[in-house]
Amino acid sequence: MKKLHLFIVSLFCLLPVAGYTETGDFDTERWHEVLHRVQNKAIEMKISNHTINGVIQPSVFVPSIIQKDKNQSEFKLTLNQYLSRVVNQTRINNGKKAKEKYPTLLSRVDEKYGVPPHVILAFWGLESNYGEFKAQYKITDAFLTLMYDGRRETFFEKQLFALMKMADKNKLEINEIEGSWAGAMGHFQFIPTTLEQYGADGNGDGIIDIIHSVGDAMHSAGNYLSKLGWNKNERIIREVKLPTGFNPSMMDGSTKKSLTEWANMGITNPDGTPIPKVDMIAGIVADANEENGSRAFLAYPNFYRIKKWNNSNWYAIAIAQLADSLK
Repeated sequence: MKKLHLFIVSLFCLLPVAGYTETGDFDTERWHEVLHRVQNKAIEMKISNHTINGVIQPSVFVPSIIQKDKNQSEFKLTLNQYLSRVVNQTRINNGKKAKEKYPTLLSRVDEKYGVPPHVILAFWGLESNYGEFKAQYKITDAFLTLMYDGRRETFFEKQLFALMKMADKNKLEINEIEGSWAGAMGHFQFIPTTLEQYGADGNGDGIIDIIHSVGDAMHSAGNYLSKLGWNKNERIIREVKLPTGFNPSMMDGSTKKSLTEWANMGITNPDGTPIPKVDMIAGIVADANEENGSRAFLAYPNFYRIKKWNNSNWYAIAIAQLADSLK
């Protein structure tokens, strides 16, 4: 281990570090501090020398990642704008083609995890456009860069070590793993800690590779949703019409009532007919800021399970609508 330590430290002066000019000069000492800490903790965790070197030796600071982290969520789409972008006819058509291409695999996932094909396809479509999304960054560089920045250093450090352990366990070359600027990877854009907890071998080769294996990716997604409590016998949302003067503070899904209570408050089906008067609990989700009137939905328990995957009301509604289009 001492030889490894000396070898890595000797490489620091050769590291291909890009200049960082947005907030001043690049802090070489800070970068080396991050690399030292990663190296020492990885050794303590008994991560292989091969994987440690794969992270440290070719490491590069990527300024554009810091820019993306700081500029995210500056522009907010209305619900109608968001749905028109992500649940379009092209995505629906591609989902139908994927359904025809992988009928056996989708059936096996449904059988094992209780998550229907149209639901798996909806997540696949939104996360990577059925595998067409092209990774832009080497994930180890992304995590190291974000650790250097320090805003969520502990979180990204945790992701990096989960990735390193995964690479060792599945005999993957960590230096070749690519993903998004924030470290999401593969067909369903799992971050390493999610993969570590819910990853599943879908093709029986003893390796979990959600980037190159559609089988592993689908089984992992099915396992994740199953562990979140997915109920295949319940719908996700029901479109409704809100009464005039409905309280906007109750449109974010956080207020939950029985359908009977919502019905008594004047909520109906879009055509004005009554919604079922039953004890099932649901929230109301709509865009209170939509000037020309927004579509409104009853959100059932599966809706909130989707939000554990991605904590966005708009995303959960989009999953539900795309899934319905792919039944």
